[in-house]
Amino acid sequence: MTQNKPVIEVTTDPTRIDLDRVHDWIACKSYWAGQMPRRLFDRAVRGSLCFGAVEGGVTVGFCRVISDRATFAYVADMFIDPRQRGRGIGKAIMAAIMEHPDLQDLRRWVLVTRDAHGLYASFGFEALATPERFMERYDPEVYQCMANG
Repeated sequence: MTQNKPVIEVTTDPTRIDLDRVHDWIACKSYWAGQMPRRLFDRAVRGSLCFGAVEGGVTVGFCRVISDRATFAYVADMFIDPRQRGRGIGKAIMAAIMEHPDLQDLRRWVLVTRDAHGLYASFGFEALATPERFMERYDPEVYQCMANG
């Protein structure tokens, strides 16, 4: 007899995404947003289209897209529960993002990653064609300063 495995569902319904769990991942376990205060995380979520991977009622992955939903999108905060990695959850989330009706026909998509180039390349992302045109203003200590002040 075969056992039915729980199905991973990707949802944009914020009531089905465990944002406490996601904040813990992002603020405590990510390399890019350590110590992000909860109030900032909540503000970021409110201003984004969020995608949660849910299995058996448990959030196992998350990503948010910051977009005007017409011309531009920035993929941010992709995080998969470390115990669930290697199961295709990141691919499922990216597929849902790329298929979302509000994110069609955008001229430019961007993201920043340290170690998931292969995942994003499989969805058409590549190194910047003209990196000399891109600029940034970056403060890697901003969350630590907020926590101490």
